[in-house]
Amino acid sequence: QVQLVESGGGLVQAGGSLLLSCGVSGDTFSNYAMDWFRQAPGKEREFVAGITWGGALTSYRDSVKGRFTISRDNAKNTVYLQMNNLKPEDTAVYYCAIARTYRGSYFFDPKLAAYWGQGTQVSVSS
Repeated sequence: QVQLVESGGGLVQAGGSLLLSCGVSGDTFSNYAMDWFRQAPGKEREFVAGITWGGALTSYRDSVKGRFTISRDNAKNTVYLQMNNLKPEDTAVYYCAIARTYRGSYFFDPKLAAYWGQGTQVSVSS
């Protein structure tokens, strides 16, 4: 069983920064794409950023481009989401997820995730 554990969430003022981390158990991490999703109250879970298994390619939702950066350290089985210039509309629970497909690409549909973390709350005050 693969386990994902997020950390790094918190309360920050608009314009501030947070670094989210997601540690993944097991020895399969380096062969699978990783994504970050978020879910605000009353809204559906939405794609935020994705990174391929080797880290060569990344993708972001339009509203976070230029502000968020996804990266991974395969030696540490960890994926990161650096969030800068945070806005109140970024407030949500942030989840990391691992892809189902061996050496495949990131995914935009949450149904394509193999496993999820428990989530970490990010709150941005105006």
